[in-house]
Amino acid sequence: MNVTIEGQVFDVQSGVSCRDALKGALSGKKFKNVVACRCNGAPLDLTATVPADTTTIEPVFADSPEGLELIRHSAAHIMAEAVQKLFPGVKVTIGPAIDSGFYYDFDYERPFSVDDLEAIEAEMQKIVAAAHPFTRTEMSRDEAIALFEGMGETYKVEIVRDIPADTVSVYRSGQFVDLCRGPHIPDTSFVKAFKLLSVAGAYWRGDEKNRMLSRVYGTAFADPKALKDHLHQLEEAKRRDHRKLGQQLDLFAFHEDVAPGMVYWHPKGMLLRTILEDFLRKEHLKRGYELVQGPQLLRREVWEKSGHYDNYRENMYFTVIDDNAYGVKPMNCVSHMLIYKSHLRSYRDLPRRMFELGVVHRHEKSGVLHGLLRVRQFTQDDAHILCRPDQLEAEIIGVIALVRDLMGLFGFDYRIVISTRPEKSIGSDEDWDRATNALIGAVATAGLSYTINEGDGAFYGPKIDVKVTDAIGREWQLSTIQVDFTLPDRFDLVYIGQDGERHRPVMVHRAILGSLERFIGVLTEHFAGAFPTWIVPVQARLLTVTDAQNDFALGARDQLMAAGLRVEADTRNEKLGYKVREAQLEKIPYILVVGDKEVEAGGVNVRLRTGENLGLKTLAEVADMIRADCQEPFKRGGMSYSFS
Repeated sequence: MNVTIEGQVFDVQSGVSCRDALKGALSGKKFKNVVACRCNGAPLDLTATVPADTTTIEPVFADSPEGLELIRHSAAHIMAEAVQKLFPGVKVTIGPAIDSGFYYDFDYERPFSVDDLEAIEAEMQKIVAAAHPFTRTEMSRDEAIALFEGMGETYKVEIVRDIPADTVSVYRSGQFVDLCRGPHIPDTSFVKAFKLLSVAGAYWRGDEKNRMLSRVYGTAFADPKALKDHLHQLEEAKRRDHRKLGQQLDLFAFHEDVAPGMVYWHPKGMLLRTILEDFLRKEHLKRGYELVQGPQLLRREVWEKSGHYDNYRENMYFTVIDDNAYGVKPMNCVSHMLIYKSHLRSYRDLPRRMFELGVVHRHEKSGVLHGLLRVRQFTQDDAHILCRPDQLEAEIIGVIALVRDLMGLFGFDYRIVISTRPEKSIGSDEDWDRATNALIGAVATAGLSYTINEGDGAFYGPKIDVKVTDAIGREWQLSTIQVDFTLPDRFDLVYIGQDGERHRPVMVHRAILGSLERFIGVLTEHFAGAFPTWIVPVQARLLTVTDAQNDFALGARDQLMAAGLRVEADTRNEKLGYKVREAQLEKIPYILVVGDKEVEAGGVNVRLRTGENLGLKTLAEVADMIRADCQEPFKRGGMSYSFS
């Protein structure tokens, strides 16, 4: 039969394996990098027979995203085999590949610890060196249940019983047998670079009522260099951990005993946050937004009307006041619609862009709370645009321009993902199609590329998700732009058209930085705590050599503060070297040293937090230098901003 492989047509004999079909079509070097294939799009092991109706065979290479996933999934099997050899009686549960590597959950008489990882890794190396092939066997559900019952693998039995299909597949490699749909790499030797990273507890099937298991995390790559680069990134991520830096810089704290998942902002952190909030308000006013604010509590009936009660109730907090149920707002859209509805609007009044730095609360399980990145109370830079359908594309393009400007200001590269209708949703097919097409059209008009993420939209509309890449190559979800035809209909929002009739506006939900808490966490790690001068809480600190310079230093501080700069004076009776090191650890951009010579000259000796010494400068020169430093990222991003 004629089969297309990498753009060329080959005559493939009936009954031949995928391995043999590809071996005859690829060069030796290329073939060595193949770990699986796709026949007519269906993933298969290389040992599988090429199906009779096959027209295309696509090789899956080890260094491709799909190949990397297979390597990691196979590494999880290898790890499970190693654990079974080292810890007799252990039961295995599930072991998937994940974005950053893989894990496997185990049930053992004691929890595993990091001290166990070295021995598990060593046993894995032996299994890799043995080059055990991965072989697939298909059997009935009853045969699989009998197999795993005989092995004492009660968790596998439970999984098989829940599978609706009559036939299941298992994979064997060495002495290990696992329930798995596959495919897998040809043999264990294809796992050339791996590392076990950590252990954690995890409830069976994520249910707190079930038994706590030991989860072992690892990662694997197609080659040792990629693994080395990843491990370096992990070490750099530890150094940049915002929780550690938040304490070091005295920005914020958590008190889990009294308010789990909620932030206590210390003075410097609150100042940083306030500077960011003030900037956002000014930037939105420049772009035609109006500032609004809604209440924290709304009657349950309004959440039922919006669809949040049916589709988002598990993430909300409720309370009862005077026998009426109220929901603490998880989003700001309902209040903004009610503000819009307070007046009858004309087509000339649209678009209306309402912006709120809105505090919201969402119930998150305690196990997923993580510093500023996952909290229960947070503030969104939230806005809702109500416009005519003919204005929709232009409004989306305007939001994209704001995303571009703000991401550029902070030095983030980004990519765009369009998420489509999820299974749990409200609204008609027609409205979902209109909304999705509007997003795609706006992105295309803006000249940006995008990918589609099927089924991951909000319950009321499709969305654009903006994924940014930080300084060490990690990706974060920040901005979101959602188009909604449904909620304006549910709340009977109207405008009077040019024809004098009532028409329905369309609503754009959008947040640019997203959660301010999360954004500050990401920003802290992106800059490793060395924030840009325009947003850093303390821009300069004056350090005295002896008490003799205290009066001059305090006067200089007051003069620089009067010029609009954020300045401190350290007049403690400590050695200068100690003060300098402390200021550098606190990531203060400008360290201004005052000794007798500086007092005599009426200036300061300027050092940067990087250690560079700029020498003697007048206070006017220092002020100009800091102002220019503040403007630099705005100029680079093509923006202008006044710090007055």
